[in-house]
Amino acid sequence: MSNKWSVEQILEAARSFQVSRLILSAAELDLFGLLGKEPRSSREVAQSFGLDLRATNIFLDALAGLGLLEKGDLGYRVPENLGPILSGSSTESVSPFLKHMGTLWKRWGALNEVLKTGMPLQTGSWEQRSPQEREAFIAAMHVIGRQMASEIINSISLERVKRILDVGGASGTYAIAFLEKSMDIRVTLLDLPSVIPLARKRLQEKGLLNRVDLVAADFEQDPLPQGHDMVFLSAIVHQNDRTQNRNLFAKAREALNQGGRILIRDHVMDPSRTQPPAGALFAVNMLVSTRGGTTYTFQELQEDLESAGFGQVRWIRVGEKMDSLVEAIRMDDQAP
Repeated sequence: MSNKWSVEQILEAARSFQVSRLILSAAELDLFGLLGKEPRSSREVAQSFGLDLRATNIFLDALAGLGLLEKGDLGYRVPENLGPILSGSSTESVSPFLKHMGTLWKRWGALNEVLKTGMPLQTGSWEQRSPQEREAFIAAMHVIGRQMASEIINSISLERVKRILDVGGASGTYAIAFLEKSMDIRVTLLDLPSVIPLARKRLQEKGLLNRVDLVAADFEQDPLPQGHDMVFLSAIVHQNDRTQNRNLFAKAREALNQGGRILIRDHVMDPSRTQPPAGALFAVNMLVSTRGGTTYTFQELQEDLESAGFGQVRWIRVGEKMDSLVEAIRMDDQAP
């Protein structure tokens, strides 16, 4: 990002929260779902959601002014071209991600307090979240991941890889990409008990469930299943502090066959921790969301992998988003 900010750019960035809040409130209400089917008057919208009529008129007009709704004689509706994107029922919908952003809005709103304490205000465990919040988060991660999963997996070699352990594999976004890349691959997808049914559903829909072993476990507390040629950690290491990562890497090593490799997908920062800019911003996201998470430099990942018994650590894909890849090989003592 350029450091030559103008007054106009600063002010535009500062007030961009207004558009963001409009979109997030519409998503949290499921307004786009209601107005994606047929036009509704402002009175009908207010009655549907229990809203004040005057406030609803102002709210809907603002969304129409942005082009996110159309206003006509019959009322308001979602533009036809935006229906699949904004409707919660569409497989192309970003609605789950928008609802996840609504959760992050609350956390970022506490940034001033977090800067004083160094701790997030909301530190409840995953299982303490409501079922709706858990499902929205998993669906949001699929919305993000499905766009880049095939590209990332197609950029790597799977030579001599037959069994892959996808740790924290969520609903199977990357498992699907691995399975579609090679018919010889079998995946073990490990995630929390509340997530496994979501993975089973998605994999069943894709016709790939027969090539996947689903394991309900907590990778922080439980050992990882053994016998794999690759352990894949996608968007995991940024949640942890370095001690947690070292412990996870040690578990990953035990899950690998001799000569197996670990593959990490995440933000990887330069030594200054300012580049890429998306990674620097995401570190703040981890600050307000976790007790010790952040984005890491390649040197930090290399040190932690080597301490857990890995070698030949390489940064094999450099990305501006959360699309960098770091690879390492399990090291074993050679017999005399």
